[in-house]
Amino acid sequence: FVSFVTPHSPLMAPDEFFDLYPVDDMPAPKFGAESGFKPHPWLARLLSQNAGSDATPEQHRIAMAAYLGLCSFMDAQVGRVLDALDISGQRDNARVIYTSDHGENAGARGMWGKSVHYEEATGIPLIVAGADIPEGQICTTPTTLVDAFPTILQAADIAIPTDAALPGKSWFDMANESDDPERIAFSEYHASRSPSGSYMIRKGRFKYIHYVGFQPELFDLEADPEEADDLSGDPAYAETLKAYEAHLRTIVDPIAVDRQANDAQKALIISRGGPEEVMANLVTTSHHTPVPDDVEDLL
Repeated sequence: FVSFVTPHSPLMAPDEFFDLYPVDDMPAPKFGAESGFKPHPWLARLLSQNAGSDATPEQHRIAMAAYLGLCSFMDAQVGRVLDALDISGQRDNARVIYTSDHGENAGARGMWGKSVHYEEATGIPLIVAGADIPEGQICTTPTTLVDAFPTILQAADIAIPTDAALPGKSWFDMANESDDPERIAFSEYHASRSPSGSYMIRKGRFKYIHYVGFQPELFDLEADPEEADDLSGDPAYAETLKAYEAHLRTIVDPIAVDRQANDAQKALIISRGGPEEVMANLVTTSHHTPVPDDVEDLL
């Protein structure tokens, strides 16, 4: 298991990779300030506390070049891992899974980082290669990191539990079966200054985002892949909205789980001395992984 911290804040790439992406050539952010985009009220409240939502156009271009440079830097490290498999003679006896814990908004809608359920943050990469995996095949079945658990058990020849509370399915099996675009992908978020809990259901062509205490959002990802047109208020999609909320509630009680998350966060803060003590430690302690050029200083 190899876990890479890039591409991630702080956005500082080694020069050889940063220079691959001329700053002046970087595109303007998707749904930037000049686009007239009006954020959903939940997002608007999050943006008011997001460090980066007020970036200037020049700062955005620099950040984008650095982010892309970090992507290329990480790709180079993945190449070193694959080379090591070749050198050690293990490539033919290995399955490789390449994925991520979340995506990157990269300035879209004024956001950097994650924290939302739009495609920039939730549409993560997944590549599986090795024995019994069809080469060059694209699978359109929705999947999430919940599916990593049965996949790894199967790779280790360990029986996969049939407990209904464990909804994951092996990626190896998915790769060798017919696509199932109607399979539900679920996600939830409660952290990093989020105004309230948010939940996502992706099923077929639609994505439903549920916000505790706010109006939901509904997007047709086939007709509107950029998620520019929220259909939640359109009477023509009232039944779709109702059906997707019902799908969500078969998985989770949104209000109850959000309350559980908040209670757990408060308990953790109290156990660390209370809000003032926690904030004081954040100010005096670095909470970022060092940038690539500084790694050797720690060795």
